[in-house]
Amino acid sequence: MMKTILGLHQQLSRFDATLSDWGGSMLSLVLRFYVGSQFFRAGMLKLGDWGGTLALFRDEYKVPLLSPELAAYVGVAGELAFPLLLFVGLLSRPAALGLFAVNLMAVVSYPQLFSFDCPAAINDHFYWGGMLLVLLAFGPGRFSLDAVIENQRAGR
Repeated sequence: MMKTILGLHQQLSRFDATLSDWGGSMLSLVLRFYVGSQFFRAGMLKLGDWGGTLALFRDEYKVPLLSPELAAYVGVAGELAFPLLLFVGLLSRPAALGLFAVNLMAVVSYPQLFSFDCPAAINDHFYWGGMLLVLLAFGPGRFSLDAVIENQRAGR
C-alpha cells in the first residue's frame, strides 16, 4: 500500500513539474511578445518621424550624460533591437536587461510622467519593468532559441 502511494506521489510530482515547466514557458513567451511589442512599436514610431524624435530628445527628454542626438540613436536602437531578440528568445536575459535599462532611462529622463493627470503613463513603465524583471529572473522558457542552444550544448 505504501509503495503504491509513493509511486502515485512520484508520478504526480513529475506531472506537476512538467505542467509547471510548460506553463512557465508559455507565460515567458507571452511576456516576451507583449513587452517586446510595446517597445518595438515605440521605436518604429520614433524612427518614422526622426525629426520629431530628435526634437523630443532635445526639448523634452533630459537624458543624463548623453547628447540628445546620441541618446535618440541609442534609445531607438534599443527599442528596436532588444525586442527582436526577445521575440526569438535569443540572448533573452541580456535583451530583457537592456530593455529594462531603456525603460528606466525613459522614466528618469522624462519626469513629467509623474505629473500627468492620467497615471497610466507611469504605471505602464512600472508594469513593463516588472515583466522584464520576471524574464530576467526566470529566463525565456523552452520556446526560445536560448533553450534550443542549451539543449544542443547539453546533447539532448
